[in-house]
Amino acid sequence: MGKNKEVEKGKNKADKKAVTLNDEKLYHDIEAEKKKKLDKEKYEKLLGEQDIEMIKLQEWVKANKLKVVVIFEGRDAAGKGGVIKTISGCMNPRICRVVALGTPTEKEKSQWYFQRYVPHLPAGGEIVLFDRSWYNRAGVEKVMGFCTNEEYEEFLRSCPEFEKMLTRSGIILIKYWFSVSDHEQEKRFQDRITDPTKRWKISPMDIESRDKWVEYSMAKDRMFAYTDTKVCPWHVVPADDKKRARLNCISHLLSLIPYEDLTPKPFKLPPLKHSTAYVRPPVTDQTFVPQKY
Repeated sequence: MGKNKEVEKGKNKADKKAVTLNDEKLYHDIEAEKKKKLDKEKYEKLLGEQDIEMIKLQEWVKANKLKVVVIFEGRDAAGKGGVIKTISGCMNPRICRVVALGTPTEKEKSQWYFQRYVPHLPAGGEIVLFDRSWYNRAGVEKVMGFCTNEEYEEFLRSCPEFEKMLTRSGIILIKYWFSVSDHEQEKRFQDRITDPTKRWKISPMDIESRDKWVEYSMAKDRMFAYTDTKVCPWHVVPADDKKRARLNCISHLLSLIPYEDLTPKPFKLPPLKHSTAYVRPPVTDQTFVPQKY
């Protein structure tokens, strides 16, 4: 009898161990293959080449009155902001603009869900980069309980139709998901905490979200099941390596929109003219910034 109990006890332990192992396999993210760190000089050279191509794309969008929307989604600290800054940094802000909406107001909460995003859509000749988007409802709002289940289900039904409407209207809609492992996210969170210039990037919501890694994974997978369509597919960017993620994302973006080089050709400036007789006011009449450096 005692022997049977020991066998049963051992079996229960083995079952529990198997469940734990299965849970790890079920919930643990697949680690991306690690590559040798990209040399800084090589990275900056490649990025410089891509900057030139982005300017060509900008001029093509402007000349042909294209309407481009690029959505950047992903977990906190996945590197979305970095690639957005890289793309927009070399471009004309009158043509390429970034939209990063805050928490909706009470008035906005009472509106049709997509309504607050519509005014930010591009006119002809514009590129809009959404730093998070209407997909908040399928991610943070669902996981953190900021929307009802009915609102969430309605979003999953409506979103593909909404995006079809955008594409039919002539908008080029491109969606990126930046995928980061739990280990890399934790490392970036710690970096933000210790660096005073980055500490503003981590919020109480980010801290709370750390305990809901699996819930966010489930929400993302269900979101993809509904919204990864042939008309508007998701493009996943492995983002544990920030430099490679930026280069790969920009390279892919350039490949999706056919363009030609309309960059203005170099030209000579005419000589400066000082023919008008004019005496400027004394320098002492102006207030200057203190020359500390």
